[in-house]
Amino acid sequence: MLKPGSSGPWWRTAAIYQLYMRSFADGDGDGIGDLAGARARLPYLAELGIDAIWLNPWYPSPMADGGYDISDYRDIDPLFGTLADADALIREAHALGIKIIIDVVPNHGSDRHPWFTEALAAGPGSAARERFWFRPGRGPGGDEPPNNWQSIFGGPAWSRVTEPDGSPGEWYLHLFTPQQPDFNWRSPDVRAEFEDVLRFWFDRGADGIRVDSAALLAKDPTLPDLPPGPQGPAPEPFNDRDDVHDIYRSWRAIADAAGGRLLVGEVWLPDAARTARYVAPGELHTVFNFPYLISAWDAAALREVIERTMELGDLSGAPATWVLSNHDVDRPVSRYGRAETWFDLARRPYLHGFPVDRALGTRRARAAALLTMALPGSVYIYQGEELGLWEVQDIPDELRQDPIWYRTGGEDPGRDGCRVPLPWSGTEPPFGFSLAEGARDPMLPQPKEWRELTVAAELADEDSMLRLYQSALRLRRSLAAFADGGLTWQPAPGGVLSFDRRLTDDHGPADDREPADAAVRCIANLSAAPIALPSEATVLLTSSPLADGMLPPDTTVWLRL
Repeated sequence: MLKPGSSGPWWRTAAIYQLYMRSFADGDGDGIGDLAGARARLPYLAELGIDAIWLNPWYPSPMADGGYDISDYRDIDPLFGTLADADALIREAHALGIKIIIDVVPNHGSDRHPWFTEALAAGPGSAARERFWFRPGRGPGGDEPPNNWQSIFGGPAWSRVTEPDGSPGEWYLHLFTPQQPDFNWRSPDVRAEFEDVLRFWFDRGADGIRVDSAALLAKDPTLPDLPPGPQGPAPEPFNDRDDVHDIYRSWRAIADAAGGRLLVGEVWLPDAARTARYVAPGELHTVFNFPYLISAWDAAALREVIERTMELGDLSGAPATWVLSNHDVDRPVSRYGRAETWFDLARRPYLHGFPVDRALGTRRARAAALLTMALPGSVYIYQGEELGLWEVQDIPDELRQDPIWYRTGGEDPGRDGCRVPLPWSGTEPPFGFSLAEGARDPMLPQPKEWRELTVAAELADEDSMLRLYQSALRLRRSLAAFADGGLTWQPAPGGVLSFDRRLTDDHGPADDREPADAAVRCIANLSAAPIALPSEATVLLTSSPLADGMLPPDTTVWLRL
């Protein structure tokens, strides 16, 4: 839903809720979230005030990587329900005014995918193996991998197969787990297959596609070794290659032909100029803003990221996206409660060594939420973020599921801590996660302290994180100042961010919103001391109470000017 005064596609200003199916809500009692649970909780999401839902993969999968190892891109895993259930979810969400974005994983499939099974049986040199990256090994007897690439999840990026005659055979590339062989996008079969997958889901009513690992699809066909030591600015031979953009130009044509559907890319790149190429005219509509997600709780660092993001939009015309968390990173309450508040996937074990001040982390997470929702563009909210859940770092080893944990020998704790099932009601685990009687325990254990963070408890508390999110999303949707556009920085003391949002185009006022020339000022105090607020301004919303009219540390306020 576009905000008053906005023009253009809905996604330019949308609030999008990331629903991680396995841990959102369990409808059938098996301890794993599913479509029945998601459908039952749609009224909660409508009341929260979001415009769209992004669903992580729901396809048939052996679940070697939480569903990101897909064996069939045109069906639903029985764990979650049926294709009819998916159709019903899309239909019921649309009836509530909520768009649906689904996850497509084009870099790799499952080793149980029919194509990979066929490739194993067909043997070296076959057309079936051309859909993947099969290569002979190096060294005596081909016993060494074809090159020195390492898996993003730890260990070598190559695994050796046993040929149909029982002999040790070729190796295949997997940038993630061995159960996730990489597709070869130089194959016309792969191109045609995924174009058809997009059409399939658009025809079923999906409003958008989130493209997983969007920069990894194209590889250097010579498969060169990586040089030793830190890599320079040149693109890696499997990441951000120029030929990947031709793929997205063809996808954009399909999305446009389907009536203007959204394409949003997961693009982890440090170079803003190269990131901008993914949202060039005729390619993806938006990309995730990972520099903002991983930034430290520091005013100068955040301002730099915000300014670079706005510059990216100026280069490409694409709207900014803002995100504080997702299913791959530590939750904000824990990140902001540590002595080191930045985040880095590669340094997760180091960061988990810091103690967490949950009270401080919660205060900062509340302030970050208001800061983020005041910025121009779209905002993504990861499930549980609106409840103030923290990263669960004490999951018993035997219950962990993330392949990162296993492939690093337990050195990296992985991502299970941000995927613990949501608490809905009650005072003891499983906190209403399962809607069925006699349900099994949830797939990951919930902390007993979450009794204060259930949906039911927070709805009864006007000062809760959930109530803050509801209020912020309602204002964000209703105020014309938050329409599509930019921001204007205002003078502020050190450690403070201050900017105005104002509707500056020719849209006139309407009866159901404030005058078009009204502005909203967002002030985020990241300093150690309270600051005075502007005179003749009305407080719309604060992340924490004011102190004698002053804005306390780690607090954000929205003001009407």
